Amino acid sequence: MSLVKSKQRVADHGEVFTPAWMVEAMLDLVKGETERIDSRFLEPACGDGNFLVQILRRKLVAVEHKYGKSDFERRHYALLALMCIYGIELLTDNIAECRANLLAIFAEYLQLAPADDLYRAAFHVLSQNLVHGDALKLRAQGNLPITFAEWGYLGKGRFQRRDFRYDSLTQSSAYSAEGSLFAHLGKHEIFTAAKSYPPMMVGELAALAPEITV
Repeated sequence: MSLVKSKQRVADHGEVFTPAWMVEAMLDLVKGETERIDSRFLEPACGDGNFLVQILRRKLVAVEHKYGKSDFERRHYALLALMCIYGIELLTDNIAECRANLLAIFAEYLQLAPADDLYRAAFHVLSQNLVHGDALKLRAQGNLPITFAEWGYLGKGRFQRRDFRYDSLTQSSAYSAEGSLFAHLGKHEIFTAAKSYPPMMVGELAALAPEITV
């Protein structure tokens, strides 16, 4: 891929894409985490997803290795892998491409059609996890605070969602720093979810997705 879409975008936004070989080399520095299904990754300037795509590919290899013999588990843990990937992107075309690229990889792995509930559930997850906004200002489109969904798999096809504000999460290091007034507190005592949801099945997540045109 070209590392620059246009000189004007470089001048306006500093947009330069990381080459594939460098992406792989950087991910290899945290290889164990990239191969853990439930490890969470956030790319605050995700572009069209060149980092997130490779993270998802590695996670799906782990899913296949661990749950490949059970179609039920394979499908649900693949969705969990996707749920643990996050991004923020300023430019409209990039965030759309990023969502599409991750969805295509997920759908190819599970051989999903757009009408499948799992495809639609993944579409909804990506609409929540990949935010169109400004990571430096901590704001999404419409000048709203960036909010991320924390997803957990409860087993038996049930997923739990809790929402957290990004500006609160970024204060974590300050609160836990040695000498801080709050250093003795656990993070659970400082950060609470902005909203919690009842457990949801794939069909319920799919119902939240808008109509998909192909």
